[in-house]
Amino acid sequence: MAKANRVIKQKAPVAKNDQVEASIIDLTYQGMGVAKVEGYPLFVANALPGEEVILTVTKVLKNYGFARIQKMVKPSPDRVELKDKLALTTGIAPMANLSYPAQLAWKQRQVRELFKKAQLKVSVAQTIGMEDPTHYRNKAQIPAQMVNGRLETGFYRRGSHKLIPTDSFYIQDENVDEAIRATRDVLQELGVTAYDEETGKGLVRHVMARYGKATGQLMVVIVTAKERFPQKEAVMTALRERLPKMVSLVQNVNKAKTNVIMGQENHLIWGHPEIEDQLLGKAYLIGPNSFYQVNPVTTAKLYSLAKDMADLKPTDTVIDAYCGIGTIALTVADHVKKVLGVEVVEPAIEDAKKNAKLNGIWNADFVVADAPEQMHKWASEGKTADVVFVDPPRKGLTHDFIEAVGVMKPDRLVYVSCNPATLARDVKDLLEQGYEVDGRVQPVDQFPQTMHVEAVVKLVRAK
Repeated sequence: MAKANRVIKQKAPVAKNDQVEASIIDLTYQGMGVAKVEGYPLFVANALPGEEVILTVTKVLKNYGFARIQKMVKPSPDRVELKDKLALTTGIAPMANLSYPAQLAWKQRQVRELFKKAQLKVSVAQTIGMEDPTHYRNKAQIPAQMVNGRLETGFYRRGSHKLIPTDSFYIQDENVDEAIRATRDVLQELGVTAYDEETGKGLVRHVMARYGKATGQLMVVIVTAKERFPQKEAVMTALRERLPKMVSLVQNVNKAKTNVIMGQENHLIWGHPEIEDQLLGKAYLIGPNSFYQVNPVTTAKLYSLAKDMADLKPTDTVIDAYCGIGTIALTVADHVKKVLGVEVVEPAIEDAKKNAKLNGIWNADFVVADAPEQMHKWASEGKTADVVFVDPPRKGLTHDFIEAVGVMKPDRLVYVSCNPATLARDVKDLLEQGYEVDGRVQPVDQFPQTMHVEAVVKLVRAK
């Protein structure tokens, strides 16, 4: 009689609290070092490729485990010693322990590997970085929580909802840090409570600050769990005194039990409903809910690069798909005959129209629609474009969108990506629609000290 098939359970080669000597061979997308023991991966916080370490195993799962450094045997020459370890423990800046040139090289390698995995032979340029890769973010949304009986603001410890109170966020503009600090202090002094998601009691969920680097205008938004905010007049008076750059103070109401930070209901407490900023010579109005790139210095480099790659002509008709508040469309409008922008988020299109008017641009039309559907609609109506710019969300382009490009047959397509994995996949699909990569893939470091990397590439119709 045949024996029943038995599943042989693989046992991990390590157990909790074991000490092992290992080499760090890679970094994960969360910025953790990777070591392997008999092929079994261990993820290690604050560990860098090339380091020799003695590890203590902290958690063992079926296919991988976690460990911490017990002793550093040989550190990486690219290691940066941080005075403030919070940047790493909170995940605010998971690459802050790696020298900036090494960060840029790692990001170039990531893009190259993803294209190689997609079996595409492309050249990947060196990553364009920043002169000062700290304090670059022009916006912050910081959670509030009651800690020892008073409202604190800070960051959650990685993988938890435990708040670590902090004053400085390392990658945020100092004006943003100052606004968060001052708002927290005022709320504490007035005895305002933070919202508790378990009990539903308390008021303040988040404090948000936005800063226009070109204009020096500051917006503070207090996100509350209910509309009633008895201390708002006192908050306004105190903040006007402490934040001379503040031109807008807004209460945003988010009553929903959700992880989404902002609600759709805004009440202007004082000042203007929007702040203004400038990017590549164009002015933009930014409200509490507006999408606007958080690193304007690198965004200017990224959009200039995209514009130059497009080889624009005064007779060109251009489509800006996933146009947001119109930043790419308005950047190129002066150089072409016509721009059509499409975006599924209605308030973003309202902002785009407002920004076009603000800049005296009359050759840009913006429509609220799903970009793939609108591309198909334009294609079926016989509309064509010379150039298509795409700057999609992390999930990349849909097959419908790529098919519509194949029908519309623009001469040039410039793809700005926030996710090189979906970029490589989409480029492969665009090649099947009769396109070829023109030049190199250019990584751009939009988010220094983190694992994220933007990339831009130009495709042209194959001759």
